[in-house]
Amino acid sequence: MTNCTTDDLVSFRRLGEAREHDPFRLLGVRDGDNGRWLRAHLPHAVRAQAVEPPVPLRRVGVSGVFEAPWPEDAPDHPRIRWFDADGRATEIIDPYTFGPVLAEWDLHLFNQGRHWHAYRHLGANPRIVDGVPGVLFAVWAPNAARASVVGDFNRWDGRVHPMRSRGSSGVWELFLPELPAGTLYKFELRTASGAILLKSDPYARQFEHRPATASVVAPPPEHQWQDDEWLEDRARWRWTEAPLSVYEVHLGSWRRAADGGFLNYRDIAESLVRHVKELGFTHIELLPIGEHPFDGSWGYQTTGFFAPTSRFGSPDDFRWFVDHCHQNGIGVLLDWVPGHFPRDAFALARFDGTALYEHEDSRRGEHRDWGTLIFNYARDEVRGFLIASANYWVEEFHIDGLRVDAVASMLYLDYSRQEGDWLPNRHGGRENLEAIDFLRELNGVIQGQHPGVTVTAEESTAWPQVSRPPWSGGLGFSFKWNMGWMHDTLSYFQRNAVHRRYHHRELTFGMLYAFSENFVLPFSHDEVVHGKRSLLGRMPGDRWQQFANLRLLMCYQFTYSGKKLLFMGSEFGQPDEWNHDTELPWELLSQPEHAGVQRLVADLNRLYRTVPALHGRDFDAEGFAWIDCDDNAQSILSYRRMAGDQTAVVILNMTPVVHENYRIGLPAPGWYGEILNTDAQCYGGSGVGNGGGVAAQALPWMGLPCSARVTLPPLGGVLLVAP
Repeated sequence: MTNCTTDDLVSFRRLGEAREHDPFRLLGVRDGDNGRWLRAHLPHAVRAQAVEPPVPLRRVGVSGVFEAPWPEDAPDHPRIRWFDADGRATEIIDPYTFGPVLAEWDLHLFNQGRHWHAYRHLGANPRIVDGVPGVLFAVWAPNAARASVVGDFNRWDGRVHPMRSRGSSGVWELFLPELPAGTLYKFELRTASGAILLKSDPYARQFEHRPATASVVAPPPEHQWQDDEWLEDRARWRWTEAPLSVYEVHLGSWRRAADGGFLNYRDIAESLVRHVKELGFTHIELLPIGEHPFDGSWGYQTTGFFAPTSRFGSPDDFRWFVDHCHQNGIGVLLDWVPGHFPRDAFALARFDGTALYEHEDSRRGEHRDWGTLIFNYARDEVRGFLIASANYWVEEFHIDGLRVDAVASMLYLDYSRQEGDWLPNRHGGRENLEAIDFLRELNGVIQGQHPGVTVTAEESTAWPQVSRPPWSGGLGFSFKWNMGWMHDTLSYFQRNAVHRRYHHRELTFGMLYAFSENFVLPFSHDEVVHGKRSLLGRMPGDRWQQFANLRLLMCYQFTYSGKKLLFMGSEFGQPDEWNHDTELPWELLSQPEHAGVQRLVADLNRLYRTVPALHGRDFDAEGFAWIDCDDNAQSILSYRRMAGDQTAVVILNMTPVVHENYRIGLPAPGWYGEILNTDAQCYGGSGVGNGGGVAAQALPWMGLPCSARVTLPPLGGVLLVAP
């Protein structure tokens, strides 16, 4: 006796050939003309039987389908024991006896691009269904003819576990009972043309250690967070008026293990937090740690948008990293890359055989310079994927802010393209309207749902209102990197001192737009690679002058209007370009010049945090005023920083010439303490200074009612504050 029709036998053949798109119509516990039947697809079995009740299953043809009559009082989710040709036994609970798991509402939100927690439903999520523990797998592949879950548990055979199509949603799902956390898996997709693709999970929370590329079923988090006080304070944080000083870090090359290998997130956290606290930075910013296959991409070619890279440990290890930072008063920012993704065949590229995540037309879908693909921001599910990723890092890992990489490449359709190699928008312009909408939505969701969490744009053009709210025409970012200030400043400082008088405007021009955005002043990783030399290596002159110039550069950055960012190694004057394959040259701190630079950075951070005039009005034109911006003949620059009743006076001497009795205009009479001098001997300088401060007299000078005579050290910066 059998429960099979002729059509069933045809479908079984399709099932055995891995061409059946709807396995649930054939398998499981079914009611037929001959009563209730159990039918299972076991392509590696030579015999099989139900365990309870003990019912033998009969093979149907040569398709790998087994079936048997199933008693009315038997379990709805039977356990099956099957044996392969070598006599090895495997026990399973038949996954095809379970109904659909994903709710229609979740699928609806996903298709609208508005499911900010899509990662809780797509990917691999441990679930209990009908009292049975297991893993729910779900993947968006609307153009696939068939989707299967494959892994060690089924010999990586796409015939074994084909998935259920959820119709027009484009989502495929399958609940696999009793599958443990730590299981390796991928999705096998059959395209409309019959090609077979083996893809890692776009929503995977964990991956194998590279170069392997399988996704891993991540266990539920076990880390017990201890940062409630930090999160409460963050929600009340007025970041526009607070000091923000960021230490940018590449985890793989900050420190290495004794054997040259990578350290665990936990080990890095302990030494990194100690270092950052000693230097006085308020935040750490990590170069992208989303899973990526190639070390040399520094994480910017992401393949795991929901997975901390396994190079440094597990997701719980990274949770511990963030928690340890928070418990020590250090915020954690994350570099995040929604602008492009790599072409690796195992990842997002032509995911279901079509341009699913990217544009089909290469004029919109490819970055020529980077060899990567561009997200299709017009597709709701793609926008939702990216916003869910951003939300994931904030919610699941308590990240305090995101830095969005390469925003300019997202905003302009003709970015780095030749004439004729780009397509205009619907109005005939070069602005990427869909990307603009995406960025506004991203900023609205993240900042709206998580008060105190910031989103920073690396945007290198003159695009207006990047850090202004969308209701006023802006993009809604919290901050924007001031790339113009950075380029002008480094261009000036790498010039020989004798030529600087002719380029004075490179230091003063930036004040014309300094308050048009909420700017961060970045000396980032991009400025110490690819032949640009390190910050110290850019500085002109002999060794003494190079270090003096570097100290002067740091003083200028920390006293200028805007938040601060410094890449690792620059805090002690790394002489060579950054090398991602080895740790920083920490041994240099045994040399007084390098130790002096680090001591100066610590003191600058301390003053930046504790002197309100240096941070309280970073984004307010009333917080900055030139004293003299026109002394190009002597290459001297002077300005005031103000907040409340406090004024800080900054004087920078850009030449190696000592200036004695230099008269500087001051706003009020009295004593002005010299609270910082970059030429102090403790920093490696010559010790030229003002004996602790200067007295201002009621002698108008430089448009101010008072003045004082000061001694300006060679290639030195002086910071004066009235009590």
